[in-house]
Amino acid sequence: MACSGGGSSKVIKSVARQVKPILSLDKADARRRVVNLYKAWYRQMPYVVLEYDIPKNVEQCRQKLREEFDKNRHIKDIRVIDMLVIKGQMELKETVEIWKQKSHIMSYFKETVEPKPQGFLSKFLAGHE
Repeated sequence: MACSGGGSSKVIKSVARQVKPILSLDKADARRRVVNLYKAWYRQMPYVVLEYDIPKNVEQCRQKLREEFDKNRHIKDIRVIDMLVIKGQMELKETVEIWKQKSHIMSYFKETVEPKPQGFLSKFLAGHE
């Protein structure tokens, strides 16, 4: 059975129009929400370091905050940005209300684990069997 190209594009356009935004109406609104979330986290860092008694200083925590936000810099979909902002707000609330343990905060600072070498040459160069 063959599909006509004209009908399917109309269906896609109508579906795309039916998708409702979560919070933000446009990219500027989404960006404003992200910046506000970043500022809220930035302001709370001295209290987080003090309350959780973590072995990091405020500047190290703020650098890690910047890294976490930069991880998602490439995302352009407004709905995904809104979901990440909601999750970030929940994380902030849990952190400020001290519903987390020290280990939860320190998990952001864990070392990145490099994948194990797969091929013979990779294993040889890495010093494995």
